[in-house]
Formats: sequence, C-alpha cells, structure tokens
Amino acid sequence: MAKKRAATGRKTTPKKAILPKKKKPTVKSTKTVKSTSAVKATSKPTPQKKSKKKKKDVSHKLFPVVGIGASAGGLEALEGFFSNLPDQANISIVIIQHLAPKYKSIMGSLLKKYTGMKIFEIEDGLKVEPGSVYLNPPDKDVAMINGEFQLIEPLEARAVRLPIDFFFRSLSEDLGKMSICIVLSGTGTDGTLGLKAIKGEGGMAMAQDEGQAKYDSMPRSAINTGLVDYILPVEQMPKQIIKYVKHPYIDKDEASGTTEQKYQNDITKILIQVRSKTGQDFSQYKQNTIRRRIERRMAVHQIDKISHYLDYVRENPLEVTALYKDLLIGVTNFFRDPDAFDILEKEIISEIVKTKKGDNIRVWIPGCATGEEAYSIAIIFAEMIEKSQKHFNIQIFGTDINEDAIEYARAAIYPGSIAADISRERLKRFFVKEDSTYKVKKHVREMLVFATQSLIKDPPFSKLDLVSCRNVLIYMDTVLQKKVLPMFHYTLNKDGYLFLGTSETIGEYSDLFSTINSKWKIYKRLGATVDKVLRYPVTKEVETSGELPAVQARKDLKEANIYQMAEREILNQYAPPFVLINDKREILYVNGKIHKYLLTPVGVPVFNILKMAHEDLRYKLTTILHKLGRKRETVVSRGLKVRDNGNFLTVDLTVKPFSSGGEAEEMIMVIFEEKEAPEKAVKRKTTSGKSRKEDSQITNLRQELKFAKEYLQATIEELETSNEELKSANEEMQSTNEELQSTNEELETSKEEQQSTNEELETVNSELQNKVTELSRANNDLNNLLASTDIATIFLDTRLSIVRFTPSLTKLFNVLPSDTNRPLRDITAKFNSDTLYQDAETVLNTLVQAEQEIRTNDGRCYSVRILPYRTVENMIDGVVITFADVTSIRAVKRLVTVVEDSNDAITVCDKEGNITAWNRGAEVMYGYGKSEALKMNISNMVPENKREENLRLMKEIMSGKEIKSFYTQRKTKDKKILDIWLTITKLVNEKGEIDYVSTTERDISELKSLKESS
Repeated sequence: MAKKRAATGRKTTPKKAILPKKKKPTVKSTKTVKSTSAVKATSKPTPQKKSKKKKKDVSHKLFPVVGIGASAGGLEALEGFFSNLPDQANISIVIIQHLAPKYKSIMGSLLKKYTGMKIFEIEDGLKVEPGSVYLNPPDKDVAMINGEFQLIEPLEARAVRLPIDFFFRSLSEDLGKMSICIVLSGTGTDGTLGLKAIKGEGGMAMAQDEGQAKYDSMPRSAINTGLVDYILPVEQMPKQIIKYVKHPYIDKDEASGTTEQKYQNDITKILIQVRSKTGQDFSQYKQNTIRRRIERRMAVHQIDKISHYLDYVRENPLEVTALYKDLLIGVTNFFRDPDAFDILEKEIISEIVKTKKGDNIRVWIPGCATGEEAYSIAIIFAEMIEKSQKHFNIQIFGTDINEDAIEYARAAIYPGSIAADISRERLKRFFVKEDSTYKVKKHVREMLVFATQSLIKDPPFSKLDLVSCRNVLIYMDTVLQKKVLPMFHYTLNKDGYLFLGTSETIGEYSDLFSTINSKWKIYKRLGATVDKVLRYPVTKEVETSGELPAVQARKDLKEANIYQMAEREILNQYAPPFVLINDKREILYVNGKIHKYLLTPVGVPVFNILKMAHEDLRYKLTTILHKLGRKRETVVSRGLKVRDNGNFLTVDLTVKPFSSGGEAEEMIMVIFEEKEAPEKAVKRKTTSGKSRKEDSQITNLRQELKFAKEYLQATIEELETSNEELKSANEEMQSTNEELQSTNEELETSKEEQQSTNEELETVNSELQNKVTELSRANNDLNNLLASTDIATIFLDTRLSIVRFTPSLTKLFNVLPSDTNRPLRDITAKFNSDTLYQDAETVLNTLVQAEQEIRTNDGRCYSVRILPYRTVENMIDGVVITFADVTSIRAVKRLVTVVEDSNDAITVCDKEGNITAWNRGAEVMYGYGKSEALKMNISNMVPENKREENLRLMKEIMSGKEIKSFYTQRKTKDKKILDIWLTITKLVNEKGEIDYVSTTERDISELKSLKESS
C-alpha cells in the first residue's frame, strides 16, 4: 500500500546526530553537520538521492530492520529495551509512535541516555543504515522503499490513522524475511494488521508481556492473532533479537552444513509429520515457500541444522502445530487492492446483479483465511442490491483448511485498526463498534457461511456466479494449479467469473476462461456447462471436467460412420483440399492433400494454421482472417503463386464462415483450389491438334472405360445395399449405446449434484450447530441472570400473556412455572393491581414507558417500571415489567427527613475533621449555611481554649475508645460562644474501620446560666 501512495515532504538541511552522553564531544562525523540546540531531540543526515528505478536495490548487503510500535506507556518500555541493547548491534531500529500533529517530540533526547546508537528523525529520502535509531515525525506516515524512508501524507478518507500498521506493512514489502516487528505498550489495536503482513513475508514478530505493559491493549491484540513468536518483557527482547539475526536464516541465503538432496529429504520428512498430525498434505506446495517457513521456525528456536529441527519436530507435537500455522499464514485485509475491488464492483458484481435470472446468487471464496475478503465481497453485494432495488438470496461460502481462521471469521469481530482499510461510510453502515473492535452487522453475517474445507481433497461447491481465490494459487506448484483451475471452471455457471490474485494467472487454460481485466486477474468462464463429473481427491494427473474445446471438436469430427467415410472418399478425389479452424486459428479438421499449402514446423507439433501455412500464403491468409474477424462473409483471393519443387502453382484461396448449427462454436473453412496456368492450357490445345492419329486408340479406351464404369456401378449398388443394412444395424446399436451413455451420464451428474448438496448441507449444518451452541450458552446465561437478580421481572407478549418471569416475582404474584402463556389478568396479585394491566396496554400502544409505586399487602413498597420489549431487529414484541423493592430506601428517606428537621445540630465529619453533612438545626444554631459549612473543618468552630481538648477526644474516639457524650463549647458565625452537650456516633465501613463521626449537638447555654444563677 505504501508503494502506491505518492511520497510527500521536502528535504531539509542535515542536522547533527544525537550522541549519547558517554561519547566524547570531540568525536566528529565525517559528514558536514550543522549545529542545533541541545533540546532538539532528533538529527537528520543528508538525504540520499532517490533512485529512479522502482525495483529493489539489492546491490548493498541487506541487514535486519526492527520496527517498534509504541503508544501510551511506551517510553518506559523503550528505556528498558535500549538499556539492554548492545551499541554494536548490526541492526537498524525504527520507532513509530502515536504523535499529535503539531507535537514536538523529545523522545530522541530521552533515549540517548540509554543507548550509544545514533538517533535520527526520519526525513524524506533518508537511507537506512545499521547501528542507527530512527524516530517518526508527527503528522506523516512512514514507508520504506529500496532501503530508503519516504514520508506519506495520511489519507483523510479513513476513520483513524494507524501509523504502526502502515510502517509494518511497508517494512514487510521491502525487506521480507529481514523484517522484525515489536509491539509495545499502547491503547487500541494498531500494529496487529502490520504484524500479520510481516509474518506473511517470513519476518519475525515480538510483543511485550501483557503483565509488564502499562497499557496492554496493543500487545494483547497482537498476541491474540496467534502469530507472535516471542512474548517477553522488554529487558529480554534485545538478547533474543541478537540471537535471531545471527541465525543462518537471516545471516546467509541458505542453511549450511547439509547437501541439497539430504536437505530436501529432511523437509519431506517434516511435511510427513505435519500431515500425520493435521491431515493436510503440503508436498505439492511451492518448495521455496515451504523452505522459508521451516527455516524461519529454525531461527525462532535457534536450530542451525535441518536434521536437528526434524528431531525437534518429532519430539515436540506443539511445534508441529506451530509450523502448520506458519505454513497457513494468510495475509489478508478488507478490500485488499482497492483498485481491484473497484473493478470487481463496477464491472463484475454489478453485471451479475443486473443480468442474474432467478433468486439465488452464489459466491465461493476458497482460502478465505479470517474472512476479511469474504465480508468485503458481501458488503459490495449488499450495496449493489440496494442500488438495483432487486431481491436476491445471497449465498457466500468462505472456506479454508485452517479451523482457527474459520472460527475467527465466524465471530466477525475485527481489531479497530481495520478502519485504515474501510471508509467511514462503510464502517458506520456495516459494522458495530464494540470497545476497541468492530463487529460485522447481522444482516451481512447472514449472507455468509464459513466452513473448513480442503481445496483439493473435498468436493467443491457448484452453480456459482463468482469464485474469488486470491493469493492461494501462488503457494501451489504447477501440478497442483492444473488440478484446481479446471475445477473452478466446473463449479462456475455459464458466464461465471473467476477473481485471482495479482501474482496469479490461468496459465494454459485460455480455452476455459477469457480475460476481463489482465491487471487485476479477473476472468470469465467459457463454454457451456460441463456435465462430466470431477473425481475427488484429484489424482496427480491433471483431470478436467470435460475435453478442452479444440480437442473435443477434433474428437467429434473423427467419429464418422461408413456413409460418411464414403462421402469423404469422394471429397478426397474430386473436391479441393480444405481445413476447418476455430476462432483461435487452431486446425480442427483436414480434407484432401494439403501438404503443398500447409507444412509441419520443426519442434513441438502445433495446429495453428498461420504457423503451418506455406510462406507464400502466410501473409495473405493472415490478412484475410483478420478481415473475416471484422465482417463474417466469404473472402476469395485468386491467382496466388505458391512455389513447389522449383515450379509455381496457381491457387485460389477461399475463406468462409462455417457452422454446424445449434450452440456449437463458430468455425472457419479454408479452401485451397489449384488452377491451371493460362499458358499451359494454350499449349495443351496446340498439341491436341497434332495427335489425330491417336483417335481410334482413344475410342477403344473410352469403350473399356464405359464397361468398367457399368461394372463399377453394379458393384457400387451392391455395396450400397450392404451398407444400408450395416448402417441400419449400426444405427440401432448407436441408439442403444447413446441411451445407455445418456443414462450413465445422468446418474453421474445426479451423484455429483447430490455430493455437492450434501457438502453444502454439512456446511450449513456445521454453521447451525455453532449457532445453536451460542444460543444455548446465551440462554443459560440469561437463566442464571434472571435467577440471581432480586428485581422481580415479568416478560409479556403482545397479548399481555406471560412469556417468562424471574423467581422473585412469586413475592408479588401467585404465579407458578406452569402459568407460562396465561394472561396476566388471570394471575392473583398480592397488591392492588387494578391499574397495572391498563398501564401495560397503554405502553404497548404508545411505546412510552410508565412508572408507578405500589404497596403490597405485607406493607413493602415497590417501584414498578413498564417498558416495551424490543427485538434485535427493533420490532415490538410485548412489554417488560420490573418491580424494584424500595422499602429500605423509603425508610432511609423518612429518617433523613427526621434528621434534617431536628432542632439539634447534627453533623458528620471525616477523620481529618472536614464537615461532610450539615442539617438545618446546625444552620440555625451556628449561623453557617450548608454550602459554607461543607467547606469548613470542625476545628474552625471550636474556641481556642477547647481546641486541644477537642483534638485529644477525637483521636481517642478514632482509635476506638468508647466515648458517648461530653460537654464542650462551639463558636458561632457571629463569634458567640455556645455551651454544647455533644453526643457521638461512630460510622464504620464494611471492614469495621471508623471512617466518619456523626455528632448530635444540643445548646445548653441557657440551662447552664440558670443553674449558675441559682
């Protein structure tokens, strides 16, 4: 993706690299540098001149590049990483962070304390060098092309920016197996899709241990893919990277120490181990791909020799599973190659929707991996059907041999980073946001069925309008591809479409498919529907679902009866030589002696008439055939001179359209008619005048010829009679044979249709079983939830009959489990329920919720809420009534009212003496309003002479000493001193600890004055 976007940015003056403190400041770079301020966190060497070539520059020695994705909490992780990384490591490190557009990062100055490697801020055109650290600038996406950085303007059309995914994908495309990615602390799912791309190219993936990450969303999302090779604390990562890059898989082109034959034998034995455990045979997959995957696993486990890895596989069954998953890595994403999907939408799917007869549209996506491509095609179909205002039953079958990938696809939950591949409009319309993930909406999921299926072992689907098999054939060798492509031809309807990956092609099967778009590999099926049955599993010989068109035509023309043979004899003797060809210029049939006009070329036999034509005819024949292609009418070219054994022949060349009628393909007849030269005819006339002496001899010869003709005629008549009898018997035998053949073909076709139907039924049944399991689990969860809740709830249908209720409802109604489907009004209530039924009817009609309070016969209070019951499709299917017990709440409210209206001052303080509650009695007594008091400390109201005593008493109370009441004094807002009798109540938490103290304070000033005066 990165290669397709135009690079932006400008070259700037190179700046000084940030050097670590332990380096001496006198060390100078050989490059010219310009000084910069100490707070500048990055430096920028002179950008390299961009190469005009688009191909990778492999002239320099490749070295590993480590891409690190970090977000929130990433600084601590990076510090721990670089603290343990040797300065002399022969690797380059690129750090991609989530930065605000105008943010000036100081990451460089922070990291230079922990590493001796040079640190640079990435510039457009900057060349990547080993032993360096590169930091991404804000507001730009970073790509790597031919070992150079390119800065890309982010696309505004996408919902979110995902710079880590963007760089990881670019890194995988540029370096392949030399790429390494690390996902550190951060929120969201950025980096997950890029990690998949790196693994798909044979690179290595690491993730920070979730327990260590400050924010574990990013590493957890990466780990959940099942593709991470190492899950480690950051301190252990550098050591593992150094070991990995020194392995022969990275350091050399091929594993060392093993001969080629023995190496291949060990790989075959490893594949046998995989087949024994998984049932999948990879022997006919491309061996270079198999080798790279196996060698990558060897590098992960630090095993140098293939024989040692074979022993490791035999001893560790879990490694077989890990290798199997590595072999199945499917790099896919939504709308991969957007231009290809645009063509698919505008030219293919729109045409299918427009011209489809019937209600069913069937699509098959073999090798669907985790389902992104399948859902992409489903989304396009949904959009096209809505535009066309037609109704179709869309059936999209997604299959793969990876069971984990199929389960992932069925769940239809994808990381938030897919927003980089899908437009905002489609995200809003076809997905539901759930935390940091997106889930495909139900109406799209219902279009798809996912199943585990082997492309070459299991029977295919049939009667398909579209097959999308992208980036699957590239992993298969030529023999396996020749098994699969004819099978696709068999499964498609007439005029069905085949969608392949950009690196794939139909090869030699141009007579099975015509090309619709050569760049994006979209093909259309040729020929009528084939009835011949495919056999599974397919043998190693390439089996097709019927003869190729040219071969079949030649075969049909060879099957002639005796009568046709007699006609052919006459044609050979008296008719001019001719050939029949198809629209691809292939010769289908030959009559007469054509050796003067058509020659067999040296080398591999060919049947193309233009390649076989005599050189004196080739140019003219090419011109005539081209003219016939534009306007189908007979073309005659007379008097053509053709060299033959030192002489010249005069030939009339006739080219005309030819058809046998029906739906058979159109053919072309090419006739070669030799003519006598005019000067030769004149010479013959002169000579005949000089031979009158031979007339008598000629007469005798003519007489003998007449007798011979009569004898020949009689013989011919006898032969014709015999031929008629033989023909009659032959026709009867042919008729019987055709009937038997027709019956056999019908049985075979029925068997294949039944086999395909069974396969589809198995697929649908598997999907239904999964849904039943999910539904059962959801039902169990719901039952447990209803049983555990103390809120009485009853579900009513549209007739206000009971559908379901919680056990707590028995406190309010005399209801039994057998009362399901009974009307609510028939159930006796333990309260006055006269208005409840009417309120339920009102809610059902108006869809406006209602609330009321009731009191039961035993004196308890309940809050009743009545709401409409809505289904997932937003349909109203009844009402829900809940009864919440609010008796305690009412009692507390009454108590609060009593406290609030008390003439005594009632306050609540925390351990520090801060006032947290203040009643009206306190307002009257002390003169402080409630808002003022809640900002005060109780010590502000204690006179100076009582503060020390008051503080001592509060400490004793908080320490647990029992003090109920005592005499003290308080100071009012107007500085008046009151004599107070104070009663203390301790407020403890669930652990028994004192959190707050409540005081009830009564003014006894007057009482004390009276007592003193008396």
